Amino acid sequence: MAEISSLWRSRRVVIGAGLGAVVLVAFLLLRGASAPAQPGTAEVAVPVVVSLVTIKTVPIYLDGIGTVQASNTVQIRSRVDGQILEVRFREGQEVKAGDVLVMVDPRPFEANLKQMAANLLRDKAQLVDAKAQLNRLIQLKDFASRQSVDTQRASVAQFEALVAADQAQVDYARTQLDYTTVRSPIDGRTGIRQIDVGNVVHAADTSPIVTVTQFTPISVVFTLNADHLPVITGGTARGPLTVYAFAKDNSTQLAQGRLDLVDNQIDQATGTVKLKASFANADHRLWPGQFVNARLQVAVHEGLTVPATAVQHGPNGTYAWVIARDQTAQMRPVTVLQIQDGQALIQAGLEAGQRVVIDGQYKLQPGSMTAPAAGA
Repeated sequence: MAEISSLWRSRRVVIGAGLGAVVLVAFLLLRGASAPAQPGTAEVAVPVVVSLVTIKTVPIYLDGIGTVQASNTVQIRSRVDGQILEVRFREGQEVKAGDVLVMVDPRPFEANLKQMAANLLRDKAQLVDAKAQLNRLIQLKDFASRQSVDTQRASVAQFEALVAADQAQVDYARTQLDYTTVRSPIDGRTGIRQIDVGNVVHAADTSPIVTVTQFTPISVVFTLNADHLPVITGGTARGPLTVYAFAKDNSTQLAQGRLDLVDNQIDQATGTVKLKASFANADHRLWPGQFVNARLQVAVHEGLTVPATAVQHGPNGTYAWVIARDQTAQMRPVTVLQIQDGQALIQAGLEAGQRVVIDGQYKLQPGSMTAPAAGA
């Protein structure tokens, strides 16, 4: 029994010594983990790509979505009733003002003109006879009654009125005859023909024979936020503003023109204002009904610029990572005036010559050591 007790006490001593050793090791590990790093320990540098803050002359743009509109669009209709004898244009043809497009049968109108001209000659002859009779009565003096002289004067006045009416009828008939030759009133391009030779057209027809659209010059109507009105009006006060038309990809420039009009009302539903620009469009790259991205240049600003990727967005606004001389990264709040074509125009927060991070920001903390990224 004594041997068992002695054996039990020996085991307790061994277990207690083991537990003490475990506690000691845990204490030493905890102390080592919480101990501060010794001076001279190398910190791992974060690889980043940097760029310099530079001063550049940068144009200030306002972008909007616009629609191309023809300067003039004319629906060609016949102004008289008749059968179409000739069509003198091709669909899609470029025509000039005054070019003959369609010929309507002129024979009924020629006959009517001849009739009106004959009536004019008849009444002119009667007028000449009435004036001669009046002169004879006046020469008779006291041998002609006053009543007969007055009656003859009235007859002369009536024939003068008939001659004037006949002349108006002749002019009207000649105009109707001229309408049988349908001409283009503008320079432009013809569309799809709606009627063929042999058909009868009427002045009251609602469908046009063809539509002629003017391409040169051409207009673009686009909208901008009404908050930009002070900048726009300030720019127009200095001279005509330049407008660029871009394709849907917003990178292919189609044409360059100038601003013609700022609408006199703001759309209260959208808070936008309409603007209209004109383009020479000599190469016909702008087409009526086409959607384009309009870019209005309102000013030219000389200031600090950095690549747009240097500008970051946080809960407190925009900022950029600046690399100090000791290669540490510092967070600087910045005010961005504009971001255009991959460049950010900085209004405040940076200085010329500073180095800013344009790639690798997601690994940075204030005070982080940095190093040039491989391949940068």
